[in-house]
Amino acid sequence: MANSSSVQQTPAGTLSPPDSSSSASQSPISPTHGVRIPHAVADVPEAGLANRSPEDPVKASDLKDDADGRSRESAVPAACLACRSKHLKCDGQTPCSRCVGSNFECIYVASRRGYKGPRRGPAHNPNKRHATSPPDTDSISLAPSECPMLLGAGVSSAMPVPIPSTPMGMQSFSPTGLLPDAAPTTPFQTTPAVSQAQLYRSYCSINGIEPGNLVTGTHLPFPAHFPMQTLQERCIDSFYRYFHGSHPFVLPKEHLLRFSNENSIDPLMAVIRWVGSLFIDVGKSRLNLYDDAMRLLDDPTQPQDGFKVQAMMLSIVALDGCCQNEKAAQLLGRTETLALQIGLNKAHFATLNGRSNPVLEESWRRTWWDLFIIDGMIAGVHRMTNFLLYDVPAEVSLPCEEHQYLAGHIPQPMSLEDLEDREFSGDERRFSSFAYRILCGRNLGRFMRTPPIYGPDDENLERIENLLTNWRLHLPEDKRDSLTSDGKLDEMMFQAHMMMYATSILLHQPHSQLDSSPSQKITSCAPYQLVPAGDLFNKHTKHTMASANGISKLITHRVPLLSHTHFFTCVITLSSIVHLNRWALFFVQHDDDDLRQQIRLNIGALNELSTVWGAAERARGQVKGVAQEIYHIKKEQQKNPQYWLGFTQEDVINSIAADESIISNFDSIPPAHLLG
Repeated sequence: MANSSSVQQTPAGTLSPPDSSSSASQSPISPTHGVRIPHAVADVPEAGLANRSPEDPVKASDLKDDADGRSRESAVPAACLACRSKHLKCDGQTPCSRCVGSNFECIYVASRRGYKGPRRGPAHNPNKRHATSPPDTDSISLAPSECPMLLGAGVSSAMPVPIPSTPMGMQSFSPTGLLPDAAPTTPFQTTPAVSQAQLYRSYCSINGIEPGNLVTGTHLPFPAHFPMQTLQERCIDSFYRYFHGSHPFVLPKEHLLRFSNENSIDPLMAVIRWVGSLFIDVGKSRLNLYDDAMRLLDDPTQPQDGFKVQAMMLSIVALDGCCQNEKAAQLLGRTETLALQIGLNKAHFATLNGRSNPVLEESWRRTWWDLFIIDGMIAGVHRMTNFLLYDVPAEVSLPCEEHQYLAGHIPQPMSLEDLEDREFSGDERRFSSFAYRILCGRNLGRFMRTPPIYGPDDENLERIENLLTNWRLHLPEDKRDSLTSDGKLDEMMFQAHMMMYATSILLHQPHSQLDSSPSQKITSCAPYQLVPAGDLFNKHTKHTMASANGISKLITHRVPLLSHTHFFTCVITLSSIVHLNRWALFFVQHDDDDLRQQIRLNIGALNELSTVWGAAERARGQVKGVAQEIYHIKKEQQKNPQYWLGFTQEDVINSIAADESIISNFDSIPPAHLLG
């Protein structure tokens, strides 16, 4: 018989497993194909007993000795696919405890480890190893998504299959990209390609899986180096990848997961999962995640503590970005009330609630100051609230740098007084980017508390401009840009510069000569405010234009726009209003390239942000609509001189003179970093 060399008949009439040398000579895939089966697939620890029924007793001969001579317990008769794919011990129950805990479908299949299949015949080359004979290809209908084995076609055995840098769930993965139908024809290819069908059949023949019994979906076996993630795990990863850096007050990921295993912080975890789901494709599950988050936030039986405040803060930002502005404003009021009730603004709160953990203490300091910033941003861009927390005395120390927080190396905290008096005290200590962001929030608060400004020369206006200018002049050299010296994004300084430019526009635009009527349809972030054109060119027009240019420049940083806070949407909209009002001036040509590129830049940024935030989609539509109207009107002005019919000669002369006066000074506008 052809297989007599590898399988022997025992006295009991059973087939004994072949020895290791025979197994090596019958490797399922020839090494000449350049494909290596991962240990997660080929070395399933439970496979040795997979053919025994669950009722059969475990014999002493089934126990194996480890390298150190100690005897280890025999594996269970069979392991489910989920435990087998993760290389984890399975208890053999139906369903097993791991699948119950992970909410996976528990599937058992018979293992065929050690089975070599029928021999094709004697090999001509005694040193050549032959692959297992596959089943009849005509009887199996294969779809690309049905292959649970991830092996690269045409890749040398010394070259591992590339692993994606970001974790992915089964829903978002398709092996089609890793297993092309046709072999590549590059000059570097030295081994023949292995087809997807061959890999599929080889994997199934090793593990005793019938192709017809497989159902594509989330319960397919997965190699260990591609861990199967639950929906909750994917959402948490997404939260920390896309959102946490823009509002970094929640504990770093490792600290949070460890803390949540020992403490009940259900509202915070539910909101984190919902916010993380906004950045990835989760289908209809997003609505369920939202409902869970809102239900726990409204549950009066949940602890009213700092973690509840953190959950509410995350919800405020996400709701505002999803166009639920009124609900976000209402939740902001509840959050501020709870924060003050528990004493979050007190210096001792971090110590009393930090559990002697420096990272948790730092998280509480960040929570207060980020709530302060969120309150200011909503008040500034929407003009719906009055920045309540600006008037609340705060004793909380300043946060440290982001890399210190994430690494858990928390320095001795400094106070807000140390930062504001550093020029007079001679303090040479370095302050964090978060601290300079707080100063911008305080400048915005002082602007909002300024009495009504009655004219361009009002002393109250000059006072706020002095604050903005001093903030810029006293920045350390490495804080003057939103990028670090190695080109990485400093999100805290990005937001600080963003807030400074926005405050400057809010301060100077009402006293500029830029008529706001052309952009009156842009109301996505704040109600329209009338700004009539002035008679003479003044410095406030320069400040307004320079700040709008500065905001557009922030877009050009080579970093993902979705890594920024969603409030950047409204700041871009504010900049777009200024650009469009300038473009609407009669003297500005419709094809003014520099101005049109800035408008296109802003629209492009809003378009990118709209992939997640509904507020950006609404703003993009309004800005683009006004830009198209201005373009068509200016084209008509060029084609048809009769466009000015209906205007008196004095109106035309005055309009042209005003436009020429402003445009003649555009070239004299200093760089953005010298203006507010």
